[in-house]
Amino acid sequence: TELTCSHHFTFRTKLSIYLFFLQADDNIASEPRIKKLEPVLLPGEIVVNEVNFVRKCIATDTSQYDLWGKLVCTNFKISFITDDPMPLQKFHYKNLLLGEHDVPLTCIEQIVTVNDTKRKQKVLGPNQKLKFNPTELIIYCKDFRIVRFRFDEAGPESAKKVCLAIAHYSQPTDLQLLFAFEYVGEIYHNPAKKVNGIDPGGGGGGIGNASGQQTPLFETYSDWDREIKRTGASEWRVCSVNEGYMISTCLPEYFVVPSSLADQDLKLYSYSFIGRRMPLWSWNHPNGSALVRMANIKDVLQQRKIDQRICNAITRSHPLRSDVYKSDLDKCLPNIQEIQAAHIKLKQLCVNEPFDETEEKWLSSLENTRWLEYIRAFLKHSAELVYMMECKHVSVVLQEEEGRDLSCLAASLIQVMLDPYFRTIVGFQSLIQKEWVMAGYQFLDRCNHLKRSDKESPLFLMFLDCVWQLLEQYPAAFEFSEVYLTILYDSARISLFGTFLFNCPHQRVKESTEFAISKNIQLGDEKGLRFPCVWDWSLQFSSRDRLLFHNPLYIGKSAPSVHNGALWTFKRSKKNYSSTLRGVPPALKNGIIGEQEFLPRRNSLILKLKPDFFQPAEGQTHSMEQYFRDWFAKPVDLHGIILPHLSGTQIKLWKLCYFRWVPEAQINHGGSITAFHRVSLLADEVDMLNRSLRQYKSNSSLQGHCSELDQSRMYFRANGLNDTSGAPDFLSSSFPFSPVGNLCRRSILGTPLSKFLSGAKIWLSTETLANED
Repeated sequence: TELTCSHHFTFRTKLSIYLFFLQADDNIASEPRIKKLEPVLLPGEIVVNEVNFVRKCIATDTSQYDLWGKLVCTNFKISFITDDPMPLQKFHYKNLLLGEHDVPLTCIEQIVTVNDTKRKQKVLGPNQKLKFNPTELIIYCKDFRIVRFRFDEAGPESAKKVCLAIAHYSQPTDLQLLFAFEYVGEIYHNPAKKVNGIDPGGGGGGIGNASGQQTPLFETYSDWDREIKRTGASEWRVCSVNEGYMISTCLPEYFVVPSSLADQDLKLYSYSFIGRRMPLWSWNHPNGSALVRMANIKDVLQQRKIDQRICNAITRSHPLRSDVYKSDLDKCLPNIQEIQAAHIKLKQLCVNEPFDETEEKWLSSLENTRWLEYIRAFLKHSAELVYMMECKHVSVVLQEEEGRDLSCLAASLIQVMLDPYFRTIVGFQSLIQKEWVMAGYQFLDRCNHLKRSDKESPLFLMFLDCVWQLLEQYPAAFEFSEVYLTILYDSARISLFGTFLFNCPHQRVKESTEFAISKNIQLGDEKGLRFPCVWDWSLQFSSRDRLLFHNPLYIGKSAPSVHNGALWTFKRSKKNYSSTLRGVPPALKNGIIGEQEFLPRRNSLILKLKPDFFQPAEGQTHSMEQYFRDWFAKPVDLHGIILPHLSGTQIKLWKLCYFRWVPEAQINHGGSITAFHRVSLLADEVDMLNRSLRQYKSNSSLQGHCSELDQSRMYFRANGLNDTSGAPDFLSSSFPFSPVGNLCRRSILGTPLSKFLSGAKIWLSTETLANED
């Protein structure tokens, strides 16, 4: 009967699509019964190829749930358009730029075409020929998705053409071929075509912050000057020596240097640094210690002299004239190639390894990827440098060969641990602008937008994963949720936002100016084209959906409450905090693992560092361990320093990010979303009580203070006081993402992604055994 139902479903759907195409040529005046299947296009987006009668595979054990429709390739995305209702779908978190079945071209990892009859398969590269007509297309995505299409009923030539088009447009050879250029070019020529009313290049928060605060982009002198004043860095100044990128093309036009260093000295010293990347100030501790990033000095003869002068200038900028502590990140941390190798193994494990294996083997495989080990290494080293700044009161210099990879991650983590401002939404966005975008992190190469795999490395993802570890350990310390972090990772794979498109600010100016000249766009006084900024979240999500970015557990600097007609600030007592530490093993309390605690048990997730990683001196080690033990023994100050727990049980796999497309991994009504839902209702109920109290004891002096309570910050809202309604049916551990419409791992058993990426022969599935073409 199931087979009969499946055939009936397939026949009915095919018939409806067939009738639609008959009607397409029919000149009847009446309204067509079936809606025309057309993609929704952005300004500058064009359809380059399409094929009808395509089947999108939903489940692997049956075709009962497959969808029928049209597969379209544009210069921005691949889009599957269907009128069929999504089976088993109860909830959809809508992206305003992308449809339910859309995949941005820059999110595509690999393209595989299959012919069942000839038992052939081919991994498609750009400008390649396809000698057979494909019956199946499998898209491997960078966000761990796998999307599968069948062409059994489609025209063979049309199917071949759309596969070749996807391969060609998803692997551009030039930066200016990325969609963002066409989009912005169209906007400049036709300003009325703005999507959602958004002006390209804005830096707005776009999340509905109560303060209406904007995200500083650090493109101007004033942004850096405000950051100096915010951190109290009185002995530092904004330097404009690189205006017009006259000194270095991989530095921002404005950056901060010690006040004692003159511009003339900086110009002179710059020639000695790799990439002419002079020391960059990142942040100042209230005690005067500074965090500085620096590339290696390539001039061996001048190395000691210049190094001493730079360190002396940093010392003079410290109120206590403290020494400078230098950390060579190339020696202390895994390199970008090791991180990329770990990422490939992680992807292979999360996408391909079956869950019916024993848990012991799966956990052992996870440990062997070394991904969690590297997460722990970055957290550990950053915490050690926090100790140097906080306890030893010394300035820290992060030294790296080019100063634009590992130092981005380490500097950002240190600031997240030390400064509560960077744990707010606007603060975190400004941190990414300052330490990644403007400091010259190579998003174009590291995200591999142009498919130059030798330069690819997921450092930005590793940073977000490290922040997620801290969020998981200290949920009340962060204003943003893990949904926000996941969406941010996804946004780096959309070729629209200038934020994640270039290797440095100079490249944006150079490439966009050349593009503007070729397209006859008048720039006026602008330095290059203004691309959409990822921080304008209203370009992607509705105000309702953006509420999921807020963490309901977050305790702000001062949570207002009304008491006897006066506004009070709520603070947790020491007892509240310390009670959570009772009964916790010492290793978990302190976050420090001594050698004796590395138990030699099989498949342990307690991760040991590589022997060549940084090890402090013996006396310093004792002082450092004592500092960590003392810190973990005290109540946590959510608006002070936070330090990571580093034991094996505390460093976890970020399931929402890596498992969201795997149906077998989902837990209906389970996972962290259940707590998120209940806490959201509770927080909303507290807001409702506050509003009621304000109305009951209202006076003019309170109205201004409580205005932020007039609108709920929560996605899930209580219907009324003492709301006891259950969780919505659509909640699962993958919320707000849906695995429906994406392949589960069973269909690609025996297809290790590592072999796949290296070009080895692969077995696509038990149905489509194939040989290399």
